[in-house]
Amino acid sequence: MEIKEIQNLIKFVAKSGAQEVKLETDDFKITIKTNADTPTIQETHSTVQTIPSMVVSTPTQPQQVVVPPVAEDPAPAKAKNEVSEESTDNLITIKSPMIGTFYRKPSPDKKVFVEVGDTINEGDVLCVVEAMKLFNEIESEVSGKIVKILVDDSSPVEFDQPLFLVEPA
Repeated sequence: MEIKEIQNLIKFVAKSGAQEVKLETDDFKITIKTNADTPTIQETHSTVQTIPSMVVSTPTQPQQVVVPPVAEDPAPAKAKNEVSEESTDNLITIKSPMIGTFYRKPSPDKKVFVEVGDTINEGDVLCVVEAMKLFNEIESEVSGKIVKILVDDSSPVEFDQPLFLVEPA
């Protein structure tokens, strides 16, 4: 993981109000804890940098990943979504259940799961969200027609970020 990605993760956790986030891959393990009394980043390599209200440490033992719920600012979604508010009254928004990378296809050489105008049924796979090298299929909880796809392929998504607008059947 690049330093820039770690810095972005720290900023994200600070904004989210989460108390603790643990992240582990094959190459590294990182824990970010927010604590107003401890304004430091601590790493196992004996490097310490000051950042207000944050503690980041790399544990030596494997840790379980904890993904905090994050409140989405509705302004960016509305700016990207060109469907008027009046016409969305009858639409259902399908949101991301996790933080990760949004993919419209199961693999680069396959076709997309759904297109605008496609009719979907409850349980149909709409996309995958990759988190920590795990590809999680996102299934529809409603039947209807895809009206708008709100996220570009291979884009990062946040918890509870709108992904699709569906006109219920």
